[in-house]
Amino acid sequence: MNEWHETEIRVRYAETDKMGIVHHSNYLVWFELGRSEFCRARGFSYKEMEEKDNALMVVAEVYCRYKSPAHYDDSIKIRTKVGEVRSRSVRFIYEVYRPSDQVLLCEGETLHLVTDANKKVRSMPEVYKKMLLSEESEDANAFPSNKAPS
Repeated sequence: MNEWHETEIRVRYAETDKMGIVHHSNYLVWFELGRSEFCRARGFSYKEMEEKDNALMVVAEVYCRYKSPAHYDDSIKIRTKVGEVRSRSVRFIYEVYRPSDQVLLCEGETLHLVTDANKKVRSMPEVYKKMLLSEESEDANAFPSNKAPS
């Protein structure tokens, strides 16, 4: 559970205020983006989990601490990892930082309850629990990140 997944984005003009500073609400959207990409890197999507297995991850808690502002056109990275997986919930941990100067912009957590389509709390399907706790899977068509093509 100590492995971070990184998602890189560029701050869009629409995400900023008149001064070019990112509005605080966008960090929660970025958490969702990081979480979705984390799941894809582990081999599944939210859509698959919802449609195939009737398991939805409903946000029950959000924590966000702002450290430094992000600005229009900054390239930023969203780091995401699993904090804990329980029978009916999962906690994700996030860091948002600017690689150009290594400044931590924000850190946070989200807690998700697993429900069915009727919003009744249910157990996390074992297959997703295993994938959430596994190491990041390599894309079969990509070169491993630590090796150059030969």
